[in-house]
Amino acid sequence: MFKKIMVAIDGSETSLEALKEARNIAAFYHGTLRIVYAVADSADADQQAGLEMLEHAKSTVVNGVEVETRVLHAEAEYGLNGIAEAVADAANEWGADLLAMGTANRRGLERLVIGSVAEQMVGKVDASILLVRPR
Repeated sequence: MFKKIMVAIDGSETSLEALKEARNIAAFYHGTLRIVYAVADSADADQQAGLEMLEHAKSTVVNGVEVETRVLHAEAEYGLNGIAEAVADAANEWGADLLAMGTANRRGLERLVIGSVAEQMVGKVDASILLVRPR
């Protein structure tokens, strides 16, 4: 059922939990796992940090699961919306069956003002979406 599983990481604890869940699903379905990290700034330091985070994430995946990594480039002037667009576009272009990501679990005014990248995915991605909440 889920052969192409994309997981978006940002270094947060919930994104690492989403990676664990995505890894388990990929292993169960013998699928391919694509780990992505969105960079909103084209500075070399941000690119390098993204590559290092992806390499670390890849090293946590068990043998037997095919893993790919990608740094995504988001439009910095659009903030979180730019990141959401980059992740959604990457999932749709790759033909992901499942997108897994952590959610910050914001509530009330904070959610109204800041919004949620995860929430934006529902209307932008053609795949099933797994949201992992903080524990």
